[in-house]
Amino acid sequence: MTFYDRDDELEALETAYKSAGHDFYVVYGRRRVGKTELLKEFCGDRAHIYFLAAQEAEHRQREKFVEQVADHFDDRIPRVEGWDDAFEYLGEKLATESLVVVIDEFPYLIEENDSLPSYIQSFVDEQLQDTESMLVLCGSSVSTMESEVLGHESPLYGRRTGQIDLQPFSFRQAREAIDDDLEDAIRSYAVTGGTPMYLTLFDYSRTLSENVREQILSPTAVLYNEPEFLLRTELRTPARYMSILEAVATGHTTPNEIAGATGIGSGPLSKYLQTLRRLRLIDREVPVTASAKHSKRSRYRVANEFLRFWFRFVEPDRSSIEGAPGVVYDGTIEPNLPDHVATTFEDICREAVWEAIRRGELGPYSEVGRWWYGEDEIDIVGLAPDDDRVLLAECKWTTEPVGRSLAESLREKAERVRWGPDTRNEEFALFSKSGFVDGLANELGDDWSLFDLGEMDELLT
Repeated sequence: MTFYDRDDELEALETAYKSAGHDFYVVYGRRRVGKTELLKEFCGDRAHIYFLAAQEAEHRQREKFVEQVADHFDDRIPRVEGWDDAFEYLGEKLATESLVVVIDEFPYLIEENDSLPSYIQSFVDEQLQDTESMLVLCGSSVSTMESEVLGHESPLYGRRTGQIDLQPFSFRQAREAIDDDLEDAIRSYAVTGGTPMYLTLFDYSRTLSENVREQILSPTAVLYNEPEFLLRTELRTPARYMSILEAVATGHTTPNEIAGATGIGSGPLSKYLQTLRRLRLIDREVPVTASAKHSKRSRYRVANEFLRFWFRFVEPDRSSIEGAPGVVYDGTIEPNLPDHVATTFEDICREAVWEAIRRGELGPYSEVGRWWYGEDEIDIVGLAPDDDRVLLAECKWTTEPVGRSLAESLREKAERVRWGPDTRNEEFALFSKSGFVDGLANELGDDWSLFDLGEMDELLT
């Protein structure tokens, strides 16, 4: 499998490895996001022990771990009675040779013995810190890694020398893996999102329709049951969480709308939403001009493009898909796909805004996000409090060129954005899949920037 990007994460690991003294790193993130590939790339030709935990009995996990350590040092396998003995043995060996030691899927070990973090604390404090070696704990269960390894009440709290919360690729990062022109790349990304495994399952020499039918709508395909599998690794009873995700993916974005769609009361719903946020499965948004902590105008959205696609198009029609996947694609998915892609396009335009800010093509802004109030909504609003300057932008994934009416509508809505003084400076931008009507740029003036797919391609490649 080709290794893509992750330059910043590799550099962080490299810097830690080359620094004096020991290192204790924590790497975590959602399943399929590329943690194992990152660590294998980092280990490369370095002396290392890579232990992949499995869901099996504790004694067998411990035996395999000790066997792997002994094998690396060409030593006879010692008899150990517990994890404290196993890590003491590892410590004795690290006193003779500096290594990178990776324990992948660490939460599987904690499932069998929740005292394991205490044993590792003793190992770090009493043995690892006197070496030049590096210990890396890695896991896909975000909740377990954050509570049992990184949490304030964990015995390991304060011991780590670094951590990587590995995120899915942005669209700009994903372009390396998507072998397509920008328009088709956006359509594909709207289905796969930035999860490396999902991206690389698609064959970009084929149509999006063929990829979706073969990689998602086939009951034998990996992605057909992927979201359900993902939830079951984190939650014992995922049914209600599934219904919430489906509600959000199908357009019910406020707490009241979600409660109405799922039949879950506001009290329990708040706890479910909090859990889904902690697991990085949904995001809570407020208008960019509002306080995230105090605003009551919150909306929720599924945090991953693939999950949003799956809960919108696959989960509601699974019985029909198993009987006639082609009919579901032609009758339900294809007609509604432009609307689904349009939401992704807004996110990609926001990426383009940040890149344009970095390049100086737009003024500097410290915050960029959506804005809404009542019936009014603006796709992108950027705030520069120090300069009393605001950016207002709209994004259109349509088949027709954008014309004057959209610009006039945006100017009108800008007057209702309550932020900054009356003398604030305003900058405007339009993003369009199908370009702009002739002469629009000259009519609008210097305070407007127009981005068609060509300009966006230059920013995002």
